[in-house]
Amino acid sequence: MKQDMPFKIGNRSQRGVAAVEFALVAGLFFSLLIGVMEMGRVLFYWNTATEATRLGARIAVVCDVNDSAIKTKMSSLFPMVSGDNIQVLYSPAGCSVETCDEVTVRIQPVAVTTLIPYIPLTLNLPAFATTLPRESLASEVDDVNNPVCQ
Repeated sequence: MKQDMPFKIGNRSQRGVAAVEFALVAGLFFSLLIGVMEMGRVLFYWNTATEATRLGARIAVVCDVNDSAIKTKMSSLFPMVSGDNIQVLYSPAGCSVETCDEVTVRIQPVAVTTLIPYIPLTLNLPAFATTLPRESLASEVDDVNNPVCQ
């Protein structure tokens, strides 16, 4: 008994079916895999934004009011946000070094574009804010000796 085609069912040949099935399933699988990795990247940016606001608030409570080091260090930690998207608020409004009670640092919403194949998606991270009580807001004379404020 001689067999011409190894996978013959009736009158149809089954050659190449595995390759077609693999192509269909692999496309879905790799899209899902890349999607999971992209969501991990978005969560990384979320965590970095949170840490950037904490860093900015920590610097703001020990440095001079509206010091440029606040926005510079936050932008170096989280490059997706520019100095224009960072807001430093002292409470009560219009306070001086001696009269400020607390500091709030905010980051405006940031758009993150994902790289998921066939699904162009842009997610907006929410606005992040951290508020800390005033500790020892420095004066301009103290900023020269304070390494945090440089």
